[in-house]
Parts: sequence; C-alpha cells; structure tokens
Amino acid sequence: MALPTDFGGMHSGGMGFMGYGWIIQVVIFILFFLVVFWLLKNQQNGTKTVSNETPQQILKRRLASGEISKKEYHDLMKEISEPKPKKK
Repeated sequence: MALPTDFGGMHSGGMGFMGYGWIIQVVIFILFFLVVFWLLKNQQNGTKTVSNETPQQILKRRLASGEISKKEYHDLMKEISEPKPKKK
C-alpha cells in the first residue's frame, strides 16, 4: 500500500486548505461584528447612571463619605430645596 505524499498543496495544483478559506472569512467577519456590538453595548451601559436615590439622599451619602463638607451640604440642600423660577 502506497502512502500519498501530496495532500493537494498549492504547488501541486490542488487548493489545499484554501477551499475552506471562505468559511474562515465568514467566521472572522462574524466575530468582528460580535466584538463591535459587545463594545458598543458596554459603552452605552457605562454612560447610563440609573439611580433611585433622591438628590437629598445623594447629598447625605456624599456628606457621610466625606466627599463634601457640612457647609457644602447645607448650601446644596438649600439650593435644591428652593423652587426654580419659571422661564418665560
């Protein structure tokens, strides 16, 4: 029994693995778009800040964590408590 020595390489006139090149291109194309979609989705999620906290609760949390001073806290509470004038 003779073993084949040529597996259809490019030098012998065969296509070798090139016949399946279109499958690899399709897979790479799909992977590219999946990565782009994933990046865009994560970017949008990163910019959204959904909070159930009221402005007063946020200020209390920031005061408790030391992010703002008592004076800043009282000034900001006064500012958000005041009714805003209507624009004409």
